[in-house]
Amino acid sequence: MINSEILEIRKQFNHENCSITKVSGCYVDGEKEIKTKFTESFLCMPEEETFKYFEIFKKTLSGTIGKNLLNMEFPTQSEFVGGTQEFLLKLRDSELKDDGILEEFYEKIIKMYDYVGNYLILLIYAAYDVPGKTNDKIMMDDASDEVYSFILCSICPVKLSKPGLSYNTDTNQIQKRIQDWVVGAPNNGFLFPAFNDRSTDIHNILYYSKDSEELHSDFVNQLLGCEVPLSAGGQRETFQSLIQETLGEECDYEIVRNIHDKLNEIIEEHKDIPEPLTLDKKEVKNLLTECGVKEEKLKDFETNYEKVTGENVSLLAANVASTRVFEVKTPDIIIKVNPERSDLVETKIVDGRKCLVIEINDQVEVNGIIVKTSQKEDRDISTYEDI
Repeated sequence: MINSEILEIRKQFNHENCSITKVSGCYVDGEKEIKTKFTESFLCMPEEETFKYFEIFKKTLSGTIGKNLLNMEFPTQSEFVGGTQEFLLKLRDSELKDDGILEEFYEKIIKMYDYVGNYLILLIYAAYDVPGKTNDKIMMDDASDEVYSFILCSICPVKLSKPGLSYNTDTNQIQKRIQDWVVGAPNNGFLFPAFNDRSTDIHNILYYSKDSEELHSDFVNQLLGCEVPLSAGGQRETFQSLIQETLGEECDYEIVRNIHDKLNEIIEEHKDIPEPLTLDKKEVKNLLTECGVKEEKLKDFETNYEKVTGENVSLLAANVASTRVFEVKTPDIIIKVNPERSDLVETKIVDGRKCLVIEINDQVEVNGIIVKTSQKEDRDISTYEDI
């Protein structure tokens, strides 16, 4: 799914557009015991409650694609009879009216979800009458192409509110606040089926994780039957390791800066394309070639790529590139530069030592104090740090 498709589903989570018919919940304590369960017609609930539910559902479809939101495809074995996809289809097709299937779903999560503390499993069923679009991508509310029926699961932590003081209007006194158990924003969740090309796609699922580095891979694999891709941080570390292994002792500053600049250039060129930009091993190899890596260093690149990343694995450009800052670090100094101005930092031999040299103008601050810089021929402000 791309951002526009995710946003289209998020827009259903308000009273004007609401397509939710049922909501079910299961509250689980820290001992993995079910405390209570419920199933209700969503629009029969008090309006002030539905607003809070809408916030949770929207949060389950929030974040960055490739970091918090992961598009995952069901492996072939998951689509066989008795597979995870078949179970999710039964759950979706039941419209949350079958207590037996709901009970089985809750038990699966309780058994597989690794979490210390209380949590609430929320599940909704919705049927969205998908409006058609003109060639100019204008919605036609009176021209439906299909009905997209889906379930959305949200797993929310439930924590005791903090102790404190409060004002009691009945007694007109300040007194100890009564603590209660509060449902928080979801930690994890999923949308099934996926809404790809604005249509039902039962072969894919959209998974949400609040923590982009804590993806609960075992839980996803067991409950959904899908392989979780490398986290955003894992992809960056993998890319960095790949560069270092490929270049070896020739991993110098200029080549790494060229890679940074080229990646950001590619991302900028791709910004108007809705699909996330991915890099496979061939594209990464071409990137290194364009950045000055010698051919002899790339002779074993494809083998090294598969060894480091896995076979047929692509990396998201946004996960491996530093689009917000260009950072140079030594044991004693950290330099952060506008990513578009990495050219301001270069390496030079100064007084026989390798130095990082920073081009500056008259606007220089030290600890918030504007200072004047002296002009010396052929000299810049330099970090006299051996590199």
